[in-house]
Amino acid sequence: MFGLLNVNKPSGITSRDVVNRVQRLVRGVKVGHAGTLDPLATGVLVVALGPATRLVEYVQRMPKTYVGTFLLGRASDTEDVEGKVVELENPPRPTAGEIEAALPHLTGMIEQRPPAFSALKVQGRRAYEVARRGGAVELRPRPVEVHRLTLVRYAYPELQLEVCCGSGTYIRSLGRDVAQALGTAAVMSALIRTAIGDFRIEESCRTDDLTAETIRGQLLPPGRALVQLPSVPLAADEIRRLADGVAIPNRWQLNAPELAAVDGQGQLIAILVPRGRDELGPLRNFPRPLS
Repeated sequence: MFGLLNVNKPSGITSRDVVNRVQRLVRGVKVGHAGTLDPLATGVLVVALGPATRLVEYVQRMPKTYVGTFLLGRASDTEDVEGKVVELENPPRPTAGEIEAALPHLTGMIEQRPPAFSALKVQGRRAYEVARRGGAVELRPRPVEVHRLTLVRYAYPELQLEVCCGSGTYIRSLGRDVAQALGTAAVMSALIRTAIGDFRIEESCRTDDLTAETIRGQLLPPGRALVQLPSVPLAADEIRRLADGVAIPNRWQLNAPELAAVDGQGQLIAILVPRGRDELGPLRNFPRPLS
């Protein structure tokens, strides 16, 4: 098996649980995923099978789109409703206009302080492990990119935002920062990832619908992970040379750090990188389809 699954992760299970379910259906095949979702969250989780696990990093680079729901006037240690939620006394009730005015300040390249309950490491230990034991967790702000931040719906105390962002962005922390800009606090009550690149929730499959008999029919071509790279078609002799690790002439005269190379049927053959001035060599070779 060599391909990708666009899975709609249900709430209440981890991303690793989804991988384990798939692993049981395809015993002996390597399985991985791109872009962890917390148990509370639902939506698009891209699962890679077989050699496609070598493409996970390319999926992780894709922009991600979320719809997050927050409750204003509340705070928690986890920044969501799964932690210890405390209601503020007489918190301000911002207007929709005030909320929309605050959003541009949290768009673009911003510095974000990750939540204490996160998988980031603090002195060699996961931050959430330290936090669960009552230890002090101080994580430094990190640069993240928020491409788009829009107000979807607002009826106090519930606030719903759509976020399109780059890797490493914590949506619950984004809700926290929006609330702080409004002089209050917020906890995330629900999160849906609606897309990773062009992997959209409308095209996703449910975990309950995956069986040993149906999983092959749900596999997407591995090349879907490389849509952001220029693609070049290979001749048969070029495919043979790359399989042997030999560079080929850059007859397309493309100046890009990486290229996706495909055969005449559009099947992914290799990821190419420049070798010298006028040659391309394989960064990664992939299995050729059976003829």
